[in-house]
This record gives sequence, C-alpha cells and structure tokens, in this order.
Amino acid sequence: MTTPKNELLFLALGGSDEIGMNANLYGCNGKWLMVDLGVTFGHEDYPGIDLIMPDLEFIEERKKDLLGIVLTHGHEDHIGAVPYLAADLGVPLYATPFTAELVRGKLVEQGLTNEVDLHVVPMEGMIDLGPFNIRFVPLAHSILEMSALVIDTPHGRVFHTGDWKLDENPVIGEPASAATLTGIGDEGVLAMVCDSTNVFNDKESGSEASVHADLLKHVTGARGRVVVTTFASNTARLQTLADVARESGRKLCFAGRSLHRIVEASQATGYLKDLPELVDMDAVDAFPRNQVMVVATGGQGEARAALGRIAEGNHPVKLEEGDTVIFSSKQIPGNEMAIGHVMNQLARRNIIMVTEKQAHVHVSGHPGRSELAKLYGWVRPEILVPVHGERRHMAEQARFGLEQGISKAIVQSNGDVVRLAPRGPEILSRERTGRLVLDGDTIIAANGETIAQRRRMSWYGVISVAVALGSKNQLLGEPVIRLLGVPIEEDIDDFLDEACRAAEKAVRDWRGDLASLRENLRLAVRRVATSWTGKKPIVEVLVVETA
Repeated sequence: MTTPKNELLFLALGGSDEIGMNANLYGCNGKWLMVDLGVTFGHEDYPGIDLIMPDLEFIEERKKDLLGIVLTHGHEDHIGAVPYLAADLGVPLYATPFTAELVRGKLVEQGLTNEVDLHVVPMEGMIDLGPFNIRFVPLAHSILEMSALVIDTPHGRVFHTGDWKLDENPVIGEPASAATLTGIGDEGVLAMVCDSTNVFNDKESGSEASVHADLLKHVTGARGRVVVTTFASNTARLQTLADVARESGRKLCFAGRSLHRIVEASQATGYLKDLPELVDMDAVDAFPRNQVMVVATGGQGEARAALGRIAEGNHPVKLEEGDTVIFSSKQIPGNEMAIGHVMNQLARRNIIMVTEKQAHVHVSGHPGRSELAKLYGWVRPEILVPVHGERRHMAEQARFGLEQGISKAIVQSNGDVVRLAPRGPEILSRERTGRLVLDGDTIIAANGETIAQRRRMSWYGVISVAVALGSKNQLLGEPVIRLLGVPIEEDIDDFLDEACRAAEKAVRDWRGDLASLRENLRLAVRRVATSWTGKKPIVEVLVVETA
C-alpha cells in the first residue's frame, strides 16, 4: 500500500496523457495533498454521457491521510468534479475568491453547501496543511484568478503552474511579474509541474488586450446584427466585448446560462462592475439590427447552447442574411465537426462569419515555447514534470525543457507514483486509475457493463424476441419480434417472417432447460439478422410459460 514516507511524491489521478480531468496528488511524510479535481466532457466513445471524471479509489482508501484539496482556478477541467466527488473525501477545499464563488454555485446546485468545507484564500495568500506550505501566485490565463502554487515541503519546493500564459496586459488582474517569479527561483525550486498544452506552438499566446482592435473593427463594420461567441469563463474577454459594444454604439445582450453564471460570479467578487445596461434576449428584436451585439455561448458547436439554437432558428435571438457571427474562440480538438455543423447552418442563411483565421479576435490561454522558456529561466527547477497534455505534448515539453537547460525531466502517466525527493525523479510503482461517468444522476464506472452495453447497442442494434410456451412446452402463437437500430427498413416484413420461422424451429428442436432454449432462440434469430445485414445485433429473449 503506497504511503509517502520521508520523501516527496507526485501522483496524477487525471490530467496526464490527456487534456482535461485534472487531479494531482502530492505525498509527503505520511500525508497527501490534492491539487484540482476536474472533469472532461463526453464524446462518441461514451454514448449518452456529458461528464467524465477521475476515479479516486486510490485516495478514497487513504482519505484519513488527505489534508485538503487546493484549486488553481475555475475551469471545469480543474473544478468540475468537486460537486460529485469532494463530499465523499471529507476534506476542506481552498480557492481564491472567484474560483470559490464558482465552486459555491456548484455546491448550492447539488445541495451540498453543508457537506463541503470551502475556504476562501485571498489572492497571493498562503496556507499550511501538515508538511505542505502552499502559496498562491497569480498567473495570466483565460479565466480570472488563476494561481500557480508554490508548495514548500521538508524535501524541497514544487512550483505547480496550473494553466497559464504570460501577459503584461491581461485586461483584468495583475499576474506575477518576472521579478517575483525570479525571486521564487532564487530560493530554489526542486520541481516544476507544468502545463504542456501549447508546447508545439512557436509563437507566444498573445495578450488578451490585443484582440480589442479587431473585434471593434468587425463589430463597427457590420451592417446588421452581430453575435459574438466566446468561452463563457473568460471574464476579461467579456469585459473587452462590453467595451466594444459601448464604443460601437450597440446595446449588449448575453445569451446562455453559463455566461450569466460567470457574470454573476465576477460581479460578486468585484469584477465587471462597469458593464453597460444589458438587454434581455427576448427584447433584442425591439432594437434596430445594427444597434445590438449579442454575446452567446456555443462556440464549440454544442447543440443545446445559444449559438447552436440561433443557427437553427430555434432561439429568441434571430439572424438574417447579412448579419455577422464572430467566433472569438479557437476550435478545441475533437469539436471540429460540431463547429462545422453550426457554421454550415449559418452559411446556408448567408450569415457573415469571422474566425481567428481571418482576424485577430482570439488569443490562447496557454503558453507557447518562448513563454515556457522564459518561465524555465525565471524559476530554474531541477526537475521538470510535464502535465496537462496528451503524451506527445508532455514528451515534447520534457525534451524542450532539457534543451533549455533543466537538468532532469520525467514523462509520467496517470497512476505513476513519482518520487521527486530524495534521489528523484524516479517512478516507484504504478497505482490503478480510471474514469467515472455521470449518467443522468448516477456515477458509474466508465469501463463498466452499462457503457459497454450502450456501445454495443449503438454499433449493432437490438432485437427483442418473445415466445409463449404451453403446459407441454409447445409454442403458443407466433413469436413476437421487435427491432431497434437494426438496418432493415424496406423489407422488414420479409425479415420478420424469416426470423419468426427460425424462432419456431428453435422451439421445435429444443431439448433441455429454459436457459438452453433462450440461447437457441438468440442464436437462431441472430443468424438470420447477420445473413440480412452483415451485423451481429444484440438479441434479447423472453420466454413466457403458461399453466
């Protein structure tokens, strides 16, 4: 059983070899500290699933030694699992005011405000948890109050970056200066656990303030109504868009529940205090088309978000030929088809579209290579531990860090127990990790039978067969057969007739118990389906015995 001895360990339960679902553990002198507890989002491999989260079995078995959960920032891949998993761990959470406000909203929604102990840490604050002294260091990112963590232990200092970029003009907030980061490095840093997302980008991410000019240009130049879609969590971008609306003489409307949640959390913690008066989306049509700018969710092609519904014409905000949609966001890998679907719907209606490929209307929240090199030079860690990336991202950052003069780097995976000190880095062992999914209101294993069955149903379809037996085991009436998702349409009656004859023969030829009859029926009907379709559908059999 892995228990940290007189040493400093690192163990990722999520967020390594993947982008999203961040959950990291530090172990020292018998105790554990968790950093972040996030989700990733469902995709075609998980039919019917919206949220995927890390399996915390490892730390649940050791929760008496877990001291707390520290949250770097409020993006879903860092806090999204809190309302589902934190209460069972029974330890306090620590977050800066804006992040805490977002978490509080999630806890209220789940009725957990009395179940989770949430502590608000001031910006640049410090906490002590057993052998861990944790200092919050603000860094720029695409959300408010992103804080790197300086974690001091008896075995050395860790600089845990969280998600970050370098930005001297972030619109909102004051990230740590080069001098502050150099000072942290001057005191000696054992290891830097670092964001790998944009390691293949040679260019810097760009300043948040730099998008203002092109956004203003395209909004001002638009003839009709303007819709701008962006990441709802980017409060600085919302401030820029509010300024653009004011400067272009347009009323401002926010469309999308997540936008309103972010605005409320921002204002509750002292941000976005000078927004112009907002127009309700139901009242947009009361204004001339060239006098309103709508900021909408849905830039990643989400069908239920505001932009998707606007594109379908199924939303209070209506677009006409000649109106403009500005995508002030990037395409997240994996979302290309969904985004393309929304864009094609808009194009069919002759809506003008502007993306980051046509104009400077978006900047990333993650560091390019030159920014990584600068941070390496300021912090000067002995060991580089890449996280927050697929394997190719983490491996490339390890190579790049070594090229930049860091003496040691280690590429680890979820479940690898890495000793950072003494005599580190070294992978000591491997612990089981996995994924859980939120299915409706139920949390189940991502690799369990429910999801496996759902995949099979989606791939092969389902056939249900019901037969009734009399007192002498003779067939009563015809078998009843129903199809779901099996590719037989025009000749369905002919198929059902052949399948019924096969089922009847299986009953006539049956000798044995009911279990063998069910299996004979299953195989007989499936053989017919396979001969017709080339597929092997799931066949469910019901045998009813009558007195």
